[in-house]
Amino acid sequence: MRVGAPRLCFLPALLGACVAFACSGPDTREVRRVRIGSLDKTIEFHYGEGDAIHDVGWLEERRQAQLATADALDAFHGFGFTDRQPESGITFRQRYVPCAGKRYKAAHYDHGSGVAVADVDGDGLYDLYFVNQVGGNGLWRNLGGGRFEDVTDRAGVALADTVNVTASFADVDNDGDPDLYVTTVRHGNHLFRNDGGGRFTDVTEPAGLTHAGHSSAALFFDYDRDGMLDLYLTDVGVYTTEEQAPVDGKGSPLYWVARDDAFTGHLFSERRDSNILYRNLGGGRFEDVTDDVGLSDDRWTGDAAPIDLNRDGWTDLYVLNMQGNDEYYENQQGTRFVSRRAEVFPKTPWGTMGIKVLDFDNDGNMDIFLTDMHSDMSQVVEPSREKQKSEMKFEESLLQTGGMSIFGNAFFRGKADGTFEEVSDRVNAENYWPWGLSVGDLNADGYEDAFVASSMNYPFRYGVNTLLLNDGGERFVDSEFILGVEPRRDGKTATPWFGWDCAEDRPSGFSKQIMEKLCAEGGVFEVWGARGTRSSVIFDLDDDGDLDIVTNEFGTEPMVLTSDLAERRPIRFLKVKLVGSRSNRDGLGARVTVTTPEAAYTRVLDGQSGYLSHSVYPLYFGLDDAEAIERVEVVWPSGEKQVVSSGIPINDVLEIAEP
Repeated sequence: MRVGAPRLCFLPALLGACVAFACSGPDTREVRRVRIGSLDKTIEFHYGEGDAIHDVGWLEERRQAQLATADALDAFHGFGFTDRQPESGITFRQRYVPCAGKRYKAAHYDHGSGVAVADVDGDGLYDLYFVNQVGGNGLWRNLGGGRFEDVTDRAGVALADTVNVTASFADVDNDGDPDLYVTTVRHGNHLFRNDGGGRFTDVTEPAGLTHAGHSSAALFFDYDRDGMLDLYLTDVGVYTTEEQAPVDGKGSPLYWVARDDAFTGHLFSERRDSNILYRNLGGGRFEDVTDDVGLSDDRWTGDAAPIDLNRDGWTDLYVLNMQGNDEYYENQQGTRFVSRRAEVFPKTPWGTMGIKVLDFDNDGNMDIFLTDMHSDMSQVVEPSREKQKSEMKFEESLLQTGGMSIFGNAFFRGKADGTFEEVSDRVNAENYWPWGLSVGDLNADGYEDAFVASSMNYPFRYGVNTLLLNDGGERFVDSEFILGVEPRRDGKTATPWFGWDCAEDRPSGFSKQIMEKLCAEGGVFEVWGARGTRSSVIFDLDDDGDLDIVTNEFGTEPMVLTSDLAERRPIRFLKVKLVGSRSNRDGLGARVTVTTPEAAYTRVLDGQSGYLSHSVYPLYFGLDDAEAIERVEVVWPSGEKQVVSSGIPINDVLEIAEP
């Protein structure tokens, strides 16, 4: 039996989103399951057993439609991914603060947490560090063969009492092992020095990196070319109040409660925080040089990326704005940064979340892929419209960009003359609810593909992750169903989100409108929310030569998407590991070109592995059917150009030391 009711809107009119839900009658545990999804038009009460929570019929329709396009795809697609999280041994589960759950607010806590990769103990296998908003981060040591073990406590990097956001691996002291920097929300950020064996010491205070704000991403690059990695820290802006509350509703740890109007925080000048550039002084010390170099920027920034856009050998900065115009700063030979956005990028996405620099078409010119999530929040969108740009419903009073916004993802194609052309629709770079992206040559054909971590969670409906295969540098082709990334393992699209006891819990804000209606009958509820990915990383986790994908989900366990490409066809590849001498030890900022008799492939080692994440691992070059490599050219951050033309292996790692 079903009882229908009118659609129930829950979020501020600003977001224009609505909710409806379904619950089944009490089972033997006396728990009613509540489905939350913004596109249901009625409140449906399902009495008896059933799987209504997983009923997402449009997914099958989309799967069939995408599979029907596979024969027209020139890029090799005869392989797939399998989520082997259970077999991997990884039991990490991301948890969130109440303002993203039971006390949901449209605030920036729901932006989630990162996942980063580095070989922390020098055994040649690349380990995973998952960031957790609540309950402690997790370091998982790679045992080989796709298996991992939890070494968090031994490593000393849990940070169990802080609300964490970002993980960034980088060798900040040039001693040959990756150190770790973690950002938090108002609890202070942390720099951990690696002892070389995967054990870490907190050196935040002596390093001078004690900033405590609404921190987000942390990227390492050598802006002044002195051979030491500097740190650019982004700070979103003040989206919390001065009220503190326990994350579990009872005791410690505490978090700062989000503002009710956090989504409009960019309209208030007093809530703006500046990003910070820290110069590495050596000896384990950093200093704030933000004002000295002209980088004072108070946009609502979640992420940024280093890029030598004008090819002068000095690394520039592209700074994202999740609610307004992005910014591009040109590096003036390590002394100053000058804004050039108006000339180079007159229009940028309005709600930019993620960025990746890549050579999409192998023409030697770097391109920029930007993902825009906040533009998708102005109206409810049916699944059939997810590949279209947003029909913006926010007023200019909120946008405040003077009509110079792109409402959706952007893809800036680099041209030979140094200018950029926005071609996102032409190359099929649009998707829905994107956070950030990771790129890698998933089919080893020489062209870089993209995985876009996507979807919201409670209280919105499910949205798919997007996997884009690069079809010969002409366009991306939607392939998440073709390659088995969607549907998720066991068809799961939702997960328990929180419990609600009508006798004890007191609704407020958004929850008041829903829970008061449900609690008219009393009882205890298990509220479910949609699954959704926040961050990802692409690397060869099982060392079989093909690239795999690992995610950090919001509110549940990660996906460990293992590729079977190497089992399905012979592949050729080269991994390049750089060891700097005059440049920083990681070689971050280097430009590497691998030339075969048939083609040339260019990658930039920037450490940007995914949303809210910075990793240290070799560059991966798929070689298509090439049987030989003629040369590998490295342009080091120091300016040194180095060419290797002999002894280059195929299907192995080439380590190149700076002369």
